[in-house]
Amino acid sequence: MNMKMIMALVKDEITQTIIDAARDAGATGATVITSAQGEGLKKEKTFFGLDLATQRDIIIFIVEGSKAREIIEEIARAGRFDEDHGAGMACQIRLEDVVGLSSQMSTLIHEVEDEL
Repeated sequence: MNMKMIMALVKDEITQTIIDAARDAGATGATVITSAQGEGLKKEKTFFGLDLATQRDIIIFIVEGSKAREIIEEIARAGRFDEDHGAGMACQIRLEDVVGLSSQMSTLIHEVEDEL
């Protein structure tokens, strides 16, 4: 099966919104890595040496390849990535091989068959 990994880096206050949007678009699960830090085009401001940057989360989705573009577009829309500076970003990576999804495989196969 053609699988892709979608990684979304978002402000922690919109993590659940992004997960819900991805699920609505066909994602069957998510892994969240909290307390990520990063820097964009503009450096975050500091106040007496204290970082004022907001907390970031990394959300990882393993999805069926034919659903990946729809899911990533829905993530971007729900997170307002193109409208709000620093809201987040997402990318997708083709996966060579995936194990550990046997509990989700029937759902994934059903979704692919529905598209055919």
